[in-house]
Amino acid sequence: MPLTKSIKFIHEPTDLQCGQAVLAMLSDKSVDEIIDIVKTDRETNLKQMLFCLDACEISYIKERKQAQSKEQLPPIALLSLETPRCWHWSLYYKGKFYDPEHNLSDDFPQCKRKYFWEIKEK
Repeated sequence: MPLTKSIKFIHEPTDLQCGQAVLAMLSDKSVDEIIDIVKTDRETNLKQMLFCLDACEISYIKERKQAQSKEQLPPIALLSLETPRCWHWSLYYKGKFYDPEHNLSDDFPQCKRKYFWEIKEK
C-alpha cells in the first residue's frame, strides 16, 4: 500500500516499537502488519525501515541528510533522532512532528543529532 493520504497518530505499543509505529502511520497498516514485514517486534534498524518502505511501495530519497531546524525538512520525512535515552524513529509530516513516544508536536523532540530521509509524494 503506498503512502497514506492522511496521517493518523499511532503511539508506540512498547518502548521498542517507534520504528514500527512510524511505518504504520506512513502506510495505513497496523503495527502488527509492520512487525510481520520488518520481522521484529523490537528495535528497528535503517535496513529494516527502508526495506519496509520498499515493501509498502512508499517512495523516498535514499540519501540521509542532517537537519538543525524544522525549516530544513522536506514536507514529509522519516526522522532518526539521537535523544537523551537512545536513537529514536519519528515522523515529520507537513509541519507537524508525529512522535510515537511523545505525541504530536510543532518542533523536534529533545535531541542532539537529527537525520532524515525524504519521503516523496506521488
